[in-house]
Amino acid sequence: MRVGVYVDGFNLYHGGREHFGRGAAGWRWLDIRSLAADLIGRRRNWVGATIDRVVYCTARIDGATNESGHRDQDIYLKALLATESVDLIEYGYFAARVKRAPLATADPRGRPILTTSRWPLMVRDSTEKDVPGAQFMVSYAHREEKGSDVNVAAHLLLDTLERRIDAAVVVSNDSDLRLPIEQARQRIPVGTVNPSRHQLAGALRGQETGGVGRHWWVQLDRAAFCAHQLPDPSKTYAKPQGW
Repeated sequence: MRVGVYVDGFNLYHGGREHFGRGAAGWRWLDIRSLAADLIGRRRNWVGATIDRVVYCTARIDGATNESGHRDQDIYLKALLATESVDLIEYGYFAARVKRAPLATADPRGRPILTTSRWPLMVRDSTEKDVPGAQFMVSYAHREEKGSDVNVAAHLLLDTLERRIDAAVVVSNDSDLRLPIEQARQRIPVGTVNPSRHQLAGALRGQETGGVGRHWWVQLDRAAFCAHQLPDPSKTYAKPQGW
């Protein structure tokens, strides 16, 4: 059984940061192939499965705005290729723009509660009359990583439809991947790996016996990140300080 592994790099990174906290060391020098091989090896109904290819989808951090982040990421990406922890890195990009949105706070489930005018902070109109309930609008700089989810979907479906693989593992908790994963499950067994502390996205749920069957779902924990680290150094690439 030839297995393709498709990783949304930024979804994986932010999942790890949820587990460990911002700035924590010991988890970012992750060996993707070792992690995937361990997860696949635990599946009793995927006997004889071997990794055919690991596709890592990410975007390069802008060196002009984050020099150290760009440098550290570059070392890691080179280490992944040098050690054959991944076979292909597919790049997206960052888009920067100014956005406007209502000012809000979060409820216990993280949903927005709009902030409106009321004393002690009130809005008045041109006639100096109070305007209770008025919304506060903010303008803010927004940087968004683009393309990783689309690249994961494209490689997953191309490899599936071209019959390059017999099974797939998708590392992401991005609900935007619902349709490509659903379509893949009709043709091959698919393992879905949630790297975050949050529940699996509802759109990525399914039935083990759906489609061709033998699908599975797993959620990473702190131990999984720590147990699968690249050697330091990896070939000529040393782990960045603080990683």
